Amino acid sequence: MTETAVETGVLNTNGGASEPLGAEPKTVLARDDALSGKLQIKGTGVVLGNFTGHVECDGDLLIGPEAHVEADIRSSRVTIAGFVRGNIVAASRLKIMTTGRLEGDARVGALVVQEGGVHHGVIRVYPEGVPESPASAAEEAPARSTVVALKPVPDPVGRVRKFWGEFF
Repeated sequence: MTETAVETGVLNTNGGASEPLGAEPKTVLARDDALSGKLQIKGTGVVLGNFTGHVECDGDLLIGPEAHVEADIRSSRVTIAGFVRGNIVAASRLKIMTTGRLEGDARVGALVVQEGGVHHGVIRVYPEGVPESPASAAEEAPARSTVVALKPVPDPVGRVRKFWGEFF
């Protein structure tokens, strides 16, 4: 029986710091690859190409600097160095690198945005842990407007003008 050695690698995301990939096997969608559908990753995942659909990752997920992802993502930790359009649930941490761009909402345990990182949407940070179910209806629903009837307030300036107008 042959033993397979897995090397510990480092992926430079062109956004500054390198990300350690660990010693566990990784699922990689290469730079020139394109995939659509539901991607379920057990362990660490790296997306360097184009993906459309839904991503569930049990470990860390890295979206590479040239990646284009249009998907809802659920993972423990998400690092974005490329482009992501969709909603994210990151139980532990969401990190947007200097080259990263997120267009969508996120529910995270912690948030790191490096200078130059871009986000359009709403991010809710839950330091005590991201709830499993979507946020309560009151939190997700838009604020209700309340109509209040106001009483007219007498105009004191007009009263003074009327009073002094009698003399001049």
